[in-house]
Amino acid sequence: MTKTPLLTPVLIAGCVILMFSFAVRASFGVFQIPIAAEFGWLRADFSMAIAIQNLAWGIGQPIFGALAERFGDRKAIIWGAILYAAGLVLSSYAVTPGQHQLLAILVGFGIAGTGFGVILAIVGRATSPENRSMSLGIATAAGSAGQVFGAPTAEWLLRFMPWQSVFVIFAAVILATLFALPFLRSPKLASKQELEESLGTVLIRAFKDPTYTLIFLGFFSCGYQLAFITAHFPAFVTELCGPIDPNGMLAGIGVTTTSALGAVSIAVIGFFNIAGTLYAGWLGKRYTKKYLLFGIYVGRTIAAAVFIMLPITPVSVLVFSAVMGSLWLATVPLTSGLVAHIYGIRYMGTLYGFVFLSHQIGGFLGVWLGGKMYDLNGDYTLVWWIGVGVGAFSALVHLPIRERPMVALAA
Repeated sequence: MTKTPLLTPVLIAGCVILMFSFAVRASFGVFQIPIAAEFGWLRADFSMAIAIQNLAWGIGQPIFGALAERFGDRKAIIWGAILYAAGLVLSSYAVTPGQHQLLAILVGFGIAGTGFGVILAIVGRATSPENRSMSLGIATAAGSAGQVFGAPTAEWLLRFMPWQSVFVIFAAVILATLFALPFLRSPKLASKQELEESLGTVLIRAFKDPTYTLIFLGFFSCGYQLAFITAHFPAFVTELCGPIDPNGMLAGIGVTTTSALGAVSIAVIGFFNIAGTLYAGWLGKRYTKKYLLFGIYVGRTIAAAVFIMLPITPVSVLVFSAVMGSLWLATVPLTSGLVAHIYGIRYMGTLYGFVFLSHQIGGFLGVWLGGKMYDLNGDYTLVWWIGVGVGAFSALVHLPIRERPMVALAA
Protein backbone atom coordinates (compact mmCIF):
# COMPACT_ATOMS: atom_id res chain seq x y z
CA MET A 1 0.00 0.00 0.00
CA THR A 2 1.29 3.48 -0.93
CA LYS A 3 1.75 5.69 2.07
CA THR A 4 -0.03 9.04 2.19
CA PRO A 5 2.60 11.85 2.05
CA LEU A 6 2.82 14.12 5.07
CA LEU A 7 2.62 17.45 3.21
CA THR A 8 -0.48 17.45 1.03
CA PRO A 9 -2.54 20.23 -0.63
CA VAL A 10 -5.23 19.58 2.00
CA LEU A 11 -2.81 20.14 4.86
CA ILE A 12 -1.30 23.27 3.29
CA ALA A 13 -4.71 24.81 2.51
CA GLY A 14 -5.94 24.02 6.00
CA CYS A 15 -2.85 25.68 7.46
CA VAL A 16 -3.50 28.86 5.47
CA ILE A 17 -7.07 29.17 6.75
CA LEU A 18 -6.07 28.43 10.35
CA MET A 19 -3.14 30.85 10.22
CA PHE A 20 -5.20 33.90 9.26
CA SER A 21 -8.25 32.93 11.30
CA PHE A 22 -6.13 32.72 14.44
CA ALA A 23 -4.07 35.80 13.57
CA VAL A 24 -7.25 37.87 13.84
CA ARG A 25 -8.58 36.00 16.88
CA ALA A 26 -5.33 36.38 18.81
CA SER A 27 -5.34 40.16 18.33
CA PHE A 28 -8.48 41.01 20.32
CA GLY A 29 -6.58 41.54 23.56
CA VAL A 30 -4.71 44.43 21.89
CA PHE A 31 -8.04 46.28 21.52
CA GLN A 32 -8.87 46.10 25.25
CA ILE A 33 -7.42 49.46 26.24
CA PRO A 34 -8.14 51.49 23.03
CA ILE A 35 -11.84 50.59 22.98
CA ALA A 36 -12.34 50.98 26.72
CA ALA A 37 -10.53 54.35 26.61
CA GLU A 38 -12.55 55.68 23.67
CA PHE A 39 -15.93 54.98 25.24
CA GLY A 40 -14.99 55.18 28.92
CA TRP A 41 -16.01 51.57 29.56
CA LEU A 42 -15.05 49.37 32.45
CA ARG A 43 -12.51 46.64 31.66
CA ALA A 44 -15.27 44.05 32.11
CA ASP A 45 -17.38 45.51 29.28
CA PHE A 46 -15.11 44.60 26.36
CA SER A 47 -13.90 41.54 28.25
CA MET A 48 -17.49 40.28 28.23
CA ALA A 49 -17.58 40.65 24.43
CA ILE A 50 -14.43 38.52 24.11
CA ALA A 51 -15.84 36.05 26.64
CA ILE A 52 -19.09 35.72 24.67
CA GLN A 53 -17.03 35.29 21.51
CA ASN A 54 -15.22 32.35 23.11
CA LEU A 55 -18.45 30.78 24.32
CA ALA A 56 -20.12 31.20 20.91
CA TRP A 57 -17.04 29.63 19.33
CA GLY A 58 -17.43 26.64 21.64
CA ILE A 59 -21.18 26.28 21.04
CA GLY A 60 -20.68 26.67 17.30
CA GLN A 61 -17.89 24.10 17.06
CA PRO A 62 -19.97 20.88 17.25
CA ILE A 63 -22.63 22.57 15.11
CA PHE A 64 -20.15 23.40 12.34
CA GLY A 65 -18.57 19.96 12.75
CA ALA A 66 -21.95 18.33 12.14
CA LEU A 67 -22.73 20.70 9.24
CA ALA A 68 -19.40 19.86 7.62
CA GLU A 69 -20.07 16.13 7.93
CA ARG A 70 -23.65 16.51 6.62
CA PHE A 71 -23.34 19.13 3.87
CA GLY A 72 -19.62 19.27 3.12
CA ASP A 73 -16.52 20.77 4.65
CA ARG A 74 -16.15 23.68 2.26
CA LYS A 75 -19.73 24.90 2.72
CA ALA A 76 -19.21 25.00 6.46
CA ILE A 77 -15.98 26.99 6.04
CA ILE A 78 -17.63 29.48 3.65
CA TRP A 79 -20.42 30.18 6.13
CA GLY A 80 -17.88 30.48 8.91
CA ALA A 81 -15.83 33.05 6.97
CA ILE A 82 -18.94 35.07 6.10
CA LEU A 83 -20.09 35.18 9.74
CA TYR A 84 -16.57 36.03 10.92
CA ALA A 85 -16.19 38.93 8.48
CA ALA A 86 -19.72 40.22 9.09
CA GLY A 87 -19.16 40.21 12.84
CA LEU A 88 -15.94 42.21 12.47
CA VAL A 89 -17.42 44.79 10.09
CA LEU A 90 -20.56 45.30 12.17
CA SER A 91 -18.46 45.53 15.35
CA SER A 92 -16.59 48.46 13.81
CA TYR A 93 -19.86 50.42 14.04
CA ALA A 94 -20.70 49.30 17.60
CA VAL A 95 -20.68 52.06 20.23
CA THR A 96 -22.13 50.29 23.28
CA PRO A 97 -20.96 47.25 25.27
CA GLY A 98 -24.22 45.46 24.43
CA GLN A 99 -23.66 45.87 20.70
CA HIS A 100 -20.12 44.52 20.91
CA GLN A 101 -21.27 41.61 23.04
CA LEU A 102 -24.10 40.71 20.66
CA LEU A 103 -21.89 40.88 17.58
CA ALA A 104 -19.28 38.76 19.36
CA ILE A 105 -21.66 35.85 18.77
CA LEU A 106 -21.21 36.24 15.01
CA VAL A 107 -17.44 36.41 15.38
CA GLY A 108 -17.42 33.36 17.65
CA PHE A 109 -19.48 31.30 15.22
CA GLY A 110 -17.21 32.49 12.42
CA ILE A 111 -14.13 31.26 14.26
CA ALA A 112 -15.89 27.91 14.77
CA GLY A 113 -16.38 27.57 11.02
CA THR A 114 -12.79 28.47 10.16
CA GLY A 115 -11.01 27.00 13.18
CA PHE A 116 -9.70 23.78 14.61
CA GLY A 117 -12.90 21.73 14.79
CA VAL A 118 -13.60 21.74 11.05
CA ILE A 119 -10.05 22.01 9.71
CA LEU A 120 -8.47 19.37 11.96
CA ALA A 121 -11.22 16.89 11.05
CA ILE A 122 -10.47 17.45 7.35
CA VAL A 123 -6.74 17.04 7.93
CA GLY A 124 -7.33 13.95 10.08
CA ARG A 125 -9.37 12.26 7.35
CA ALA A 126 -6.88 13.19 4.64
CA THR A 127 -3.84 11.67 6.35
CA SER A 128 -2.81 8.13 7.08
CA PRO A 129 -2.73 6.87 10.69
CA GLU A 130 1.07 6.97 10.81
CA ASN A 131 1.07 10.65 9.76
CA ARG A 132 -2.07 11.80 11.59
CA SER A 133 -0.53 13.00 14.84
CA MET A 134 2.18 14.97 13.04
CA SER A 135 -0.28 16.42 10.51
CA LEU A 136 -2.55 17.60 13.31
CA GLY A 137 0.50 19.14 14.97
CA ILE A 138 1.46 20.99 11.79
CA ALA A 139 -2.08 22.32 11.31
CA THR A 140 -2.22 23.45 14.93
CA ALA A 141 1.18 25.11 14.59
CA ALA A 142 -0.20 27.09 11.66
CA GLY A 143 -2.66 28.69 14.07
CA SER A 144 0.30 29.61 16.24
CA ALA A 145 2.07 31.15 13.26
CA GLY A 146 -0.94 33.42 12.87
CA GLN A 147 -0.62 34.41 16.51
CA VAL A 148 3.01 35.44 15.90
CA PHE A 149 2.00 38.29 13.59
CA GLY A 150 -1.67 38.88 14.52
CA ALA A 151 -1.30 40.89 17.73
CA PRO A 152 1.80 42.90 16.64
CA THR A 153 0.08 43.71 13.32
CA ALA A 154 -2.98 44.99 15.17
CA GLU A 155 -0.81 47.06 17.50
CA TRP A 156 1.13 48.49 14.52
CA LEU A 157 -2.04 49.35 12.56
CA LEU A 158 -3.48 51.12 15.60
CA ARG A 159 -0.63 53.62 15.34
CA PHE A 160 -1.95 54.82 11.98
CA MET A 161 -5.70 54.29 12.06
CA PRO A 162 -8.63 53.84 14.47
CA TRP A 163 -9.53 50.40 15.74
CA GLN A 164 -12.67 50.43 13.56
CA SER A 165 -10.56 50.48 10.39
CA VAL A 166 -8.40 47.63 11.70
CA PHE A 167 -11.53 45.51 12.20
CA VAL A 168 -12.58 46.11 8.56
CA ILE A 169 -9.10 45.19 7.28
CA PHE A 170 -9.19 41.99 9.32
CA ALA A 171 -12.63 41.13 7.86
CA ALA A 172 -11.17 41.38 4.35
CA VAL A 173 -8.30 39.10 5.36
CA ILE A 174 -10.74 36.44 6.59
CA LEU A 175 -12.67 36.48 3.31
CA ALA A 176 -9.41 36.24 1.34
CA THR A 177 -8.66 32.86 2.98
CA LEU A 178 -11.51 31.35 0.95
CA PHE A 179 -9.16 31.27 -2.06
CA ALA A 180 -7.58 28.21 -0.40
CA LEU A 181 -10.83 26.21 -0.58
CA PRO A 182 -10.26 24.57 -4.03
CA PHE A 183 -7.32 22.68 -2.52
CA LEU A 184 -9.28 21.51 0.51
CA ARG A 185 -10.54 18.17 -0.78
CA SER A 186 -10.56 15.48 1.85
CA PRO A 187 -11.18 11.78 1.19
CA LYS A 188 -13.37 9.89 3.64
CA LEU A 189 -10.68 7.69 5.18
CA ALA A 190 -12.74 5.61 7.58
CA SER A 191 -13.26 1.94 8.32
CA LYS A 192 -16.25 0.04 6.96
CA GLN A 193 -17.82 -0.11 10.41
CA GLU A 194 -17.39 3.65 10.93
CA LEU A 195 -19.09 4.36 7.61
CA GLU A 196 -22.05 2.14 8.54
CA GLU A 197 -22.64 3.73 11.95
CA SER A 198 -24.81 6.82 12.37
CA LEU A 199 -23.71 9.99 14.12
CA GLY A 200 -26.25 9.36 16.87
CA THR A 201 -24.83 5.89 17.58
CA VAL A 202 -21.30 7.19 17.85
CA LEU A 203 -22.32 10.15 20.04
CA ILE A 204 -24.29 7.96 22.45
CA ARG A 205 -21.35 5.58 22.76
CA ALA A 206 -18.99 8.47 23.45
CA PHE A 207 -21.28 10.21 25.96
CA LYS A 208 -21.63 6.97 27.92
CA ASP A 209 -17.88 6.47 28.04
CA PRO A 210 -16.19 7.91 31.18
CA THR A 211 -13.05 8.54 29.13
CA TYR A 212 -14.90 11.01 26.89
CA THR A 213 -16.09 12.86 30.01
CA LEU A 214 -12.53 13.03 31.32
CA ILE A 215 -11.27 14.41 28.00
CA PHE A 216 -14.10 16.97 28.09
CA LEU A 217 -13.26 18.07 31.64
CA GLY A 218 -9.52 18.13 31.00
CA PHE A 219 -9.80 20.55 28.08
CA PHE A 220 -11.54 23.14 30.32
CA SER A 221 -8.38 24.61 31.83
CA CYS A 222 -6.69 24.85 28.44
CA GLY A 223 -9.44 27.21 27.33
CA TYR A 224 -9.39 29.14 30.59
CA GLN A 225 -5.65 29.80 30.50
CA LEU A 226 -5.34 30.52 26.78
CA ALA A 227 -8.34 32.84 26.54
CA PHE A 228 -7.43 34.75 29.71
CA ILE A 229 -3.87 35.34 28.53
CA THR A 230 -4.88 36.22 24.96
CA ALA A 231 -7.50 38.73 26.15
CA HIS A 232 -5.81 40.22 29.21
CA PHE A 233 -2.07 39.64 29.06
CA PRO A 234 -1.33 42.69 26.82
CA ALA A 235 -3.20 44.94 29.28
CA PHE A 236 -1.65 43.06 32.23
CA VAL A 237 1.85 43.71 30.89
CA THR A 238 1.05 47.31 29.96
CA GLU A 239 -0.01 48.17 33.51
CA LEU A 240 2.14 46.00 35.76
CA CYS A 241 5.44 45.42 33.99
CA GLY A 242 8.51 47.35 35.12
CA PRO A 243 9.96 50.06 32.86
CA ILE A 244 11.77 49.21 29.63
CA ASP A 245 15.40 50.27 29.43
CA PRO A 246 15.59 52.90 26.63
CA ASN A 247 19.11 51.68 25.84
CA GLY A 248 18.38 47.97 26.17
CA MET A 249 17.88 45.19 23.65
CA LEU A 250 14.09 45.59 23.49
CA ALA A 251 14.39 49.26 22.63
CA GLY A 252 16.86 48.27 19.93
CA ILE A 253 14.17 46.23 18.15
CA GLY A 254 11.54 48.94 18.49
CA VAL A 255 9.85 47.83 21.73
CA THR A 256 9.94 51.02 23.79
CA THR A 257 6.62 50.87 25.66
CA THR A 258 4.93 48.29 27.85
CA SER A 259 1.94 48.28 25.47
CA ALA A 260 4.25 47.21 22.63
CA LEU A 261 5.78 44.59 24.94
CA GLY A 262 2.27 43.28 25.67
CA ALA A 263 1.60 42.76 21.97
CA VAL A 264 5.05 41.24 21.42
CA SER A 265 4.47 38.82 24.33
CA ILE A 266 1.52 37.32 22.44
CA ALA A 267 3.73 36.99 19.38
CA VAL A 268 6.46 35.30 21.44
CA ILE A 269 3.89 32.82 22.75
CA GLY A 270 2.85 32.08 19.18
CA PHE A 271 6.43 31.72 17.95
CA PHE A 272 7.45 29.23 20.62
CA ASN A 273 4.15 27.42 20.23
CA ILE A 274 5.03 26.53 16.66
CA ALA A 275 7.94 24.40 17.85
CA GLY A 276 6.03 23.13 20.90
CA THR A 277 3.03 22.03 18.86
CA LEU A 278 5.11 20.33 16.19
CA TYR A 279 7.06 18.51 18.90
CA ALA A 280 3.82 17.45 20.60
CA GLY A 281 2.54 16.07 17.28
CA TRP A 282 5.78 14.13 16.84
CA LEU A 283 5.62 12.78 20.40
CA GLY A 284 1.94 11.84 20.00
CA LYS A 285 2.89 9.25 17.41
CA ARG A 286 5.40 7.61 19.73
CA TYR A 287 4.08 7.91 23.29
CA THR A 288 0.83 7.61 25.21
CA LYS A 289 -1.12 10.81 24.60
CA LYS A 290 -2.73 11.04 28.04
CA TYR A 291 0.66 11.10 29.77
CA LEU A 292 1.90 13.76 27.37
CA LEU A 293 -1.18 15.86 28.19
CA PHE A 294 -0.57 15.33 31.91
CA GLY A 295 2.97 16.64 31.49
CA ILE A 296 1.86 19.69 29.51
CA TYR A 297 -0.71 20.75 32.10
CA VAL A 298 1.79 20.25 34.93
CA GLY A 299 4.29 22.42 33.04
CA ARG A 300 1.73 25.18 32.51
CA THR A 301 0.73 25.10 36.18
CA ILE A 302 4.32 25.48 37.37
CA ALA A 303 5.12 28.23 34.83
CA ALA A 304 2.06 30.31 35.78
CA ALA A 305 2.69 29.94 39.52
CA VAL A 306 6.36 30.91 39.28
CA PHE A 307 5.63 33.90 37.04
CA ILE A 308 3.04 35.49 39.33
CA MET A 309 5.22 35.01 42.42
CA LEU A 310 8.26 36.77 40.91
CA PRO A 311 8.62 40.50 40.13
CA ILE A 312 7.08 41.27 36.74
CA THR A 313 9.82 42.66 34.49
CA PRO A 314 10.35 42.73 30.70
CA VAL A 315 12.67 39.74 31.07
CA SER A 316 10.20 37.70 33.14
CA VAL A 317 7.41 38.53 30.66
CA LEU A 318 9.43 37.25 27.73
CA VAL A 319 10.66 34.15 29.56
CA PHE A 320 7.14 33.29 30.68
CA SER A 321 5.83 33.88 27.15
CA ALA A 322 8.45 31.52 25.73
CA VAL A 323 7.75 28.77 28.28
CA MET A 324 3.97 29.08 28.07
CA GLY A 325 4.21 29.31 24.29
CA SER A 326 6.00 25.97 24.05
CA LEU A 327 3.03 24.43 25.89
CA TRP A 328 0.31 26.69 24.46
CA LEU A 329 -1.54 24.67 21.79
CA ALA A 330 0.49 21.49 22.28
CA THR A 331 -2.69 20.06 23.83
CA VAL A 332 -4.67 20.39 20.58
CA PRO A 333 -3.01 17.74 18.33
CA LEU A 334 -2.87 15.38 21.32
CA THR A 335 -6.50 15.93 22.38
CA SER A 336 -7.87 15.79 18.83
CA GLY A 337 -5.63 12.80 18.11
CA LEU A 338 -6.93 11.11 21.26
CA VAL A 339 -10.52 11.60 20.08
CA ALA A 340 -9.69 10.22 16.62
CA HIS A 341 -7.80 7.25 18.07
CA ILE A 342 -10.52 6.24 20.52
CA TYR A 343 -13.71 7.08 18.60
CA GLY A 344 -12.65 6.99 14.94
CA ILE A 345 -12.35 9.69 12.26
CA ARG A 346 -15.79 9.45 10.59
CA TYR A 347 -17.41 11.91 13.01
CA MET A 348 -14.23 13.39 14.42
CA GLY A 349 -15.39 16.96 13.70
CA THR A 350 -18.52 16.62 15.83
CA LEU A 351 -16.90 14.60 18.61
CA TYR A 352 -13.96 16.97 18.90
CA GLY A 353 -16.43 19.85 18.65
CA PHE A 354 -18.19 18.79 21.85
CA VAL A 355 -14.85 18.39 23.63
CA PHE A 356 -13.86 21.83 22.37
CA LEU A 357 -17.04 23.24 23.91
CA SER A 358 -15.48 22.54 27.30
CA HIS A 359 -12.37 24.42 26.16
CA GLN A 360 -14.49 27.44 25.27
CA ILE A 361 -16.55 27.35 28.46
CA GLY A 362 -13.22 27.65 30.21
CA GLY A 363 -12.29 30.44 27.79
CA PHE A 364 -15.50 32.32 28.59
CA LEU A 365 -14.84 32.15 32.32
CA GLY A 366 -11.18 33.10 31.95
CA VAL A 367 -11.93 36.21 29.91
CA TRP A 368 -15.02 37.28 31.89
CA LEU A 369 -13.50 36.66 35.31
CA GLY A 370 -10.38 38.51 34.22
CA GLY A 371 -12.35 41.66 33.46
CA LYS A 372 -14.69 41.30 36.44
CA MET A 373 -11.94 40.70 39.00
CA TYR A 374 -9.90 43.55 37.57
CA ASP A 375 -12.79 45.97 38.04
CA LEU A 376 -13.41 44.71 41.59
CA ASN A 377 -9.82 44.39 42.80
CA GLY A 378 -7.78 46.54 40.44
CA ASP A 379 -5.53 43.62 39.41
CA TYR A 380 -5.54 40.12 37.90
CA THR A 381 -3.93 38.21 40.78
CA LEU A 382 -6.94 36.19 41.96
CA VAL A 383 -8.09 35.13 38.50
CA TRP A 384 -4.48 34.16 37.67
CA TRP A 385 -4.32 31.83 40.69
CA ILE A 386 -7.65 30.28 39.68
CA GLY A 387 -5.96 29.44 36.37
CA VAL A 388 -3.12 27.76 38.25
CA GLY A 389 -5.66 25.63 40.13
CA VAL A 390 -7.66 24.51 37.11
CA GLY A 391 -4.40 23.65 35.32
CA ALA A 392 -3.49 21.25 38.12
CA PHE A 393 -7.01 19.79 37.93
CA SER A 394 -6.68 19.12 34.20
CA ALA A 395 -3.36 17.38 34.71
CA LEU A 396 -4.93 14.94 37.18
CA VAL A 397 -8.09 14.09 35.22
CA HIS A 398 -6.07 12.82 32.25
CA LEU A 399 -4.46 10.02 34.24
CA PRO A 400 -7.55 7.70 34.41
CA ILE A 401 -8.24 7.96 30.64
CA ARG A 402 -8.39 4.58 28.88
CA GLU A 403 -6.58 5.11 25.59
CA ARG A 404 -7.94 2.33 23.37
CA PRO A 405 -10.06 2.38 20.18
CA MET A 406 -13.76 2.00 20.91
CA VAL A 407 -14.50 1.24 17.27
CA ALA A 408 -12.52 -1.99 17.56
CA LEU A 409 -14.24 -2.83 20.85
CA ALA A 410 -17.68 -2.24 19.37
CA ALA A 411 -16.83 -4.54 16.48
